[in-house]
Amino acid sequence: MSKETLVLGRDAPDPSSQKPSKEDNGTSQGLPEFTLGKRGILAFFTLSVLTLMVALDGTSISVALPIITQDLDGTAIEAFWSGTSFLLCSTVFQPNFASFSNIFGRRPMVLIALTLFFVGTVVASVAKNFTYMLVIVTDLVPLRLRGKYFGFLSGMWSVGSVTGPILGGGFSQSVNWRWIFYINYPFIGVGAVCILLFLKLNILPTSLAEKLRQIDYVGTIIFVGSLSSFLIPLTWGGILYSWDSWRTLVPLIVGVCGLVVFAYYEYRFAKDPIMPPVIFQNRSATVSFIGSIFQGLVLWCVLYYLPLYYEAVKGYTPIVAGVALFPDTFTVAPSAMMVGILVTKYGHYRWAIWLGWFLSTLGLGVLCYLKVDTSIPAWIFINMASATNETLAMSVAMFSFFRAMGQALGVAIGGVVFQNEMYRNLLQYPAFAAVAREYSQDAAGLVQVLKQMPDGADKLALRTAYTDSLRIVWAVCCAVCGVAFVLSLFTQSYDLNRALNSTQGLRQEKKPQADVESE
Repeated sequence: MSKETLVLGRDAPDPSSQKPSKEDNGTSQGLPEFTLGKRGILAFFTLSVLTLMVALDGTSISVALPIITQDLDGTAIEAFWSGTSFLLCSTVFQPNFASFSNIFGRRPMVLIALTLFFVGTVVASVAKNFTYMLVIVTDLVPLRLRGKYFGFLSGMWSVGSVTGPILGGGFSQSVNWRWIFYINYPFIGVGAVCILLFLKLNILPTSLAEKLRQIDYVGTIIFVGSLSSFLIPLTWGGILYSWDSWRTLVPLIVGVCGLVVFAYYEYRFAKDPIMPPVIFQNRSATVSFIGSIFQGLVLWCVLYYLPLYYEAVKGYTPIVAGVALFPDTFTVAPSAMMVGILVTKYGHYRWAIWLGWFLSTLGLGVLCYLKVDTSIPAWIFINMASATNETLAMSVAMFSFFRAMGQALGVAIGGVVFQNEMYRNLLQYPAFAAVAREYSQDAAGLVQVLKQMPDGADKLALRTAYTDSLRIVWAVCCAVCGVAFVLSLFTQSYDLNRALNSTQGLRQEKKPQADVESE
């Protein structure tokens, strides 16, 4: 039996188990039977509550964004940053939190993340940083069973993704958009209590001084500074400043150079690197990391811009726009859980990755056929085709980091594509040529412009330009999914039958003396 070691919340087998194996027949010969236990189930319930909370918070704001922008008299830049600022913060700090969780333990970092989420909610901002819900699963269950439990968490995320847009639309239209954030308070309270009561993991037997010495201070500073310098100009390029402006190029170049320096430092000098180079030396891991970037990019791009299609082009209210997203998401929960169960039962996982990317490519391609006058049954069929299965057997901490990076890039790239196409399309209409630059930079603001315009040729022209611009966004996402599908073909197969060996698993309760003697 190969022994596992924990690297950044990820099980990395020793060299003897690194060789790809043929897809096993679903048996687990030589492995002890695993049961999660009562406390393990309660701990998993805690993770599910937190997952639901993050999903609700992450998906409800996109539908309400036009109303929030109007209510706060926000500019196009402020509206855009409301969709990207939390992603930037989350992306930049995820690897650091994952590294700190290896040093100080999972539970303290989850509580800190929950506290930061609470503070962000109080000030009506969104600081989503919950890599640890996935990391902790690697401490609770063996590798072979993680597909099933990740599937359950994915199901909870999907429930939140389905109800989030509807709640966001309902609150912003009928009550107050601030309730999008207020609704988090009960989840935060329940999550905090459950963490303290049920999530009792093994404590790392090291002193505080030794833990502080393990922190990669130099690497952390270089990484946070460089990645921030790299991502920020990507989000404002073509919006706040042009792509050829020194305000965009200088921080972008500095960020790239800084990331190169960071990689060299981590490889040559860091004693306890926040991003161990060894996790990138495996081909399948590297492919999965690239795939997670693409997954986050496509997911967030669609979640951000599809509601704008329903509100701007179709003229739907926020509530109806939230309901319109239902076909995109309602199949994901059962699909994710079913895939997780099948992977656990048969030990095969590559088919899920391939099928997920194939369906994503097909679905995004069909989205390109959305038009101004597309009927309701047609777009329901289109959106059902674009639902994807969660990819499994990923490296948890880095998977979450790269997915968050992809989400930040998705909103930014989608914005750049939309603005360029919208500007070009509006120039073709004499009535909008003078305001082409202004309108093209405010996708959310255009929703209110269209709703206030009287019916006529000008409104139809603006709706057509909006739809044609979004079509290029869907085409770019489709191409990204196609590339990801090709890359996923290089994923290797590994034996999932390995015993659980974690230094931060659930603490075992002491048995009564009578039970010990009877054994």
